[in-house]
Amino acid sequence: MTDLSGAVREALRARGEPVSRLGYFCVPFRPAEGVLKDKVIKTYRGGRDPEVLEQLARRHTAYVDLLTWAGVRLPETRFLILNEAGYMQPVIVQDALDEAILMRPQIEAADLPDALALLEGAAASIADFWGRVAQRPERIGYHPSIRNFAYDAEGPIFFDTFPPLIGYSREDMGKLLLRFSESGLVRGVGTVMPGRIRAIQDEWYSPAGTIVGLFGSAVRLRPEDGPAILDWARGFAAAHLDADLGVEVLAELDRPPRLPAFWTGMRRVLGLEGKPNV
Repeated sequence: MTDLSGAVREALRARGEPVSRLGYFCVPFRPAEGVLKDKVIKTYRGGRDPEVLEQLARRHTAYVDLLTWAGVRLPETRFLILNEAGYMQPVIVQDALDEAILMRPQIEAADLPDALALLEGAAASIADFWGRVAQRPERIGYHPSIRNFAYDAEGPIFFDTFPPLIGYSREDMGKLLLRFSESGLVRGVGTVMPGRIRAIQDEWYSPAGTIVGLFGSAVRLRPEDGPAILDWARGFAAAHLDADLGVEVLAELDRPPRLPAFWTGMRRVLGLEGKPNV
C-alpha cells in the first residue's frame, strides 16, 4: 500500500462501526469499504508534543519487533502518525481477525474441557514469552488478557500493541496512561491521584500477574465453572511453570483472582464493556 496515510484519512472521514468498545485508549473500527476494509484502525489521542509522539513511534516499532522475536504471533501491524498542521495523531492499522477466532467468545461458548485447552495454550504462550525476554535489559511488559487474544488452529494470536510496553520506566508509563486516555475523567483523576493510574500497569510487568490475570478473567467469564478453573490452574502452575514462577502463581490462586476495586469502579464509570472486566 503506497499511501497508507491517505487511505487512513479517507477511512476516518467515512468511519465505520466500532469492532469493540472495550478500550481504555481508543475505539477501534473496521472500514466498511475501501482499500482498508480488511483492516482494523485504532486512533489515539493526538497532540502537539512531537518528542513524546516520535518516541512512541520508535518504541512501538521496537515492541512489535520484540514480540515477534519472542515468538508471539501478531496480525500485521503498522504504526503511523498523521500530521495535520502540527497536530499529530497516532494510528495503528492492523489486519482484521475473523471474529470467530476471538478468544473471549470462544471461552464463553466452549464446553469446560475445550475452554481449559484454550487457557492452557494461552498461559503456556505467556510463560514462554517471559522466559524468552528474561535477560533483555529493557523494562518490558505484556498485556495478554483474554480479550487481547484470538485463538486458531495454530494457537494464540495477540493483537494489543498499545501502549508499547518496552523501554518506559514505571513513572513514564504512568504519564503515558494519562496522556493517551480518551477519558477526561481519567485524566482528571490522574492529576489528583496519579499513583492510582500508575498502578494500572503493574500487572502487565509481572510474569505471575499476567498469568493469574488470564485465569481470573476466565473465572469471571464462567463463574459457574470458577472452582474447576482454579483447580485446573493450580495444576497447570505446578506442572508447567518453572519453580519460582509457579510458586508466585500458586500463591495468588488460593482465592479467585479479583481486579483492583479502583479499576473495576473506573471501568463502570467509563462504561467500558466486557464481562471479564466487570
